[in-house]
Amino acid sequence: MGFEMVKENYTGSIKAVTLGQGDKAVTVGGESCLPFHAFEGEIPNPPKIAMEVWDMEPKEWPEWARAPFKNCLDDPAAWAKKCVEYGADMISLQLRSTDPNDQDASAEEAAASVQKILNAVDIPVCVWGTAAVEKDAEVLKRVAEKCEGANLAIGPIEDANHKSIGAGTMGYGHTAIASSPIDINLAKQVNILLENLGMPLDRVLIDPTTGGLGYGMEYAYSVMERIKLAALTFGDDKLQLPIYNNLAFEVWKCKEAKEPVEENPLLGDPERRAIMMESVAAVSYLMAGSNVLVLRHPETVRLVRSFIQLMIEGGKADQVGEVNKLLSEPEIDYLSLSPEMDLTIEEEKKPAAPKKKAKPKAEPKAEAKPEPKAEPKPEPKAEEKTAAEAKPEATPAQPAAASTVDEAKLRAEIEAKVRREMEEKVKMEQDSKAKAEEEAKAKAEQGKKEAEEKAKRDAEEFEKKLEQDANAIRDQVAKAQAGSKEPEANKAEPVPESVTERIVTLLDRFHKRVA
Repeated sequence: MGFEMVKENYTGSIKAVTLGQGDKAVTVGGESCLPFHAFEGEIPNPPKIAMEVWDMEPKEWPEWARAPFKNCLDDPAAWAKKCVEYGADMISLQLRSTDPNDQDASAEEAAASVQKILNAVDIPVCVWGTAAVEKDAEVLKRVAEKCEGANLAIGPIEDANHKSIGAGTMGYGHTAIASSPIDINLAKQVNILLENLGMPLDRVLIDPTTGGLGYGMEYAYSVMERIKLAALTFGDDKLQLPIYNNLAFEVWKCKEAKEPVEENPLLGDPERRAIMMESVAAVSYLMAGSNVLVLRHPETVRLVRSFIQLMIEGGKADQVGEVNKLLSEPEIDYLSLSPEMDLTIEEEKKPAAPKKKAKPKAEPKAEAKPEPKAEPKPEPKAEEKTAAEAKPEATPAQPAAASTVDEAKLRAEIEAKVRREMEEKVKMEQDSKAKAEEEAKAKAEQGKKEAEEKAKRDAEEFEKKLEQDANAIRDQVAKAQAGSKEPEANKAEPVPESVTERIVTLLDRFHKRVA
């Protein structure tokens, strides 16, 4: 029977989003299968690599991060050109100078830096703020206005500032990067908010918040997997968008990527260590479904691009060269740092001979007495021990019989003990069962008694209420009857106003009585 590939059928696909303009525009997304599952669907646009550029000189970077960009870190435009030489598909401009806790540069200065980058390179540019909600709203809105029509990818756009930044991004013809804090529901919510604002979803990228290697990567990986599965398997159109990972900043800010060899020589070469940390994290995010990766070191770019090509086109990884170092190899005396090896081998311990003190007790006393008499008293103790050890060998049949007796006796004791334990266990189970039945019966009787008492109380209360209602009705009827008679009996005659009228009234009364 031939091999049959098991394939999954997906109901959805990721929207294709175009960044930049002109011949160097880049399209990301568009796949109809899980990452690198080309046997199940189509991957028209492989993942793209954006290289990181800052709008200020990063003075806190370690030497191995600064070495590839020597003499251009103070000029963002020259830095961007260097990234193009290293093979970047896009430029990710980090507006670090606008951080309100650092230089707090103005929105005009930030917009001018973006324009310099656009004039220096012809590949797409992503503009990334500092995640300060109010400052980003001010800066990114101005950047969108000043760079109208450049189709920048602008972010992060959060739910707190989606109206101001989203309106500027949409109005001036850019692409939005919707950012959410590692939660699939929040990611979907920000996308819905931007869509309600009027932003078409084919101009939106998802930033699920990226964690560095060993610093939250597994959480971001899990959320990205869920986003891809919801988009492809369940057809959720609000999540069928490419994913953007701002990875470089997260990896290189961790302690292990910046720690020099003098502080921790056991971690090895710091240059090679940092490059591998960034490369491993990048490969992990690619397997989770990343469409745009932001990287810093050119060696990471080379290694990750080789991985993408091998996964898409196939081939062997033995042609990918090792890490090319720009700095000299650090001198680390691994021998002196390693612990001393303990090569001593302990002698094998022989098992102790079984003690046979209890067995000779079963031997007849008549046979045990003659043996010490034959030996003279002044002999050394060593010989006595030898004779004692040789004693069981002289009469092998008797210890065997004693052993048989002991084993039978032991077996009988064990069986009796097990039988007693079983009987006690059965008795305990029966007692507990009987006790449980009694408790259940008592509980049932108590419940029945309480129910009867409650029913009796309810019946008495009902009869009492009926009697009260009947008495109330009788009182109301009596009052109604009494009220209808009183007006006739107690009807007051009109009092005459004058003596003449009074005489006439009396005469009328007399005449009526006579009649």
